[in-house]
Amino acid sequence: MTVKPKKHLGQHFLKDESICLNIANALTNHGCYKEIIEVGPGTGALTKFIVENKRFKTTVVEVDRESVIYLNSNFEGLEVLEEDFLHMDFSRFKSEKLAVIGNFPYNISSQILFKVLEEKDRVTEVVGMLQKEVAERIAEPPGTKRYGILSVLLQAFYDIEYLFTVNEDVFDPPPKVKSGVIRLIRNDVKKLPCDEKDFKRVVKMAFNQRRKTLRNSLKQLLGDVDTSATIFKERPEQLGVEQFIELTKRIFG
Repeated sequence: MTVKPKKHLGQHFLKDESICLNIANALTNHGCYKEIIEVGPGTGALTKFIVENKRFKTTVVEVDRESVIYLNSNFEGLEVLEEDFLHMDFSRFKSEKLAVIGNFPYNISSQILFKVLEEKDRVTEVVGMLQKEVAERIAEPPGTKRYGILSVLLQAFYDIEYLFTVNEDVFDPPPKVKSGVIRLIRNDVKKLPCDEKDFKRVVKMAFNQRRKTLRNSLKQLLGDVDTSATIFKERPEQLGVEQFIELTKRIFG
């Protein structure tokens, strides 16, 4: 058996097997995918429960060389990719539908989900553990301070559920904050009824000045647009996905 890798790169390894099992069991096979991609498996605490389900092909993506060596030595037949998930070319995967799962590194968890958005036509389900505050923000409905850019962009294409909270003491080393596990299920939206790039631009610009009304925060986009409608008097956290779509169409036609 290969010696377990040293803990570095900001990794916090799960040591409670019951938590690992609960995360693995949170996958529902929505979209009837055949392949699961685990991001940042570390020493395989979660991996060993994922690979037990023989219906799926499991591929793990890990940037840490020591962890890659350990995984290859301890999981026979497991496909281990030593590369950065954020820059991965998804065309390498043969399955039309995929799931993504993982104990996501805190510092890149939002970027991982933005990558999922880029591949939303193939990724039908995501189960991820993130910093609790970030997990709650993603699942948050409109009307609160936690609701933000990632909430809107992900909720446009995924139904999101906050599953459970994970305490600090189940990690080695323990992080300074609690974690939260969320599940994203691809919804029926194939394409937004507005230009997606314009939609993202409106959402990001609105929340970058979230204390202002939309009439003021989006001023540089508005030009000759009639801003007398009530929607322009709102602040961004008051708008759901449908309202942001309406707003985008009002601005860009």
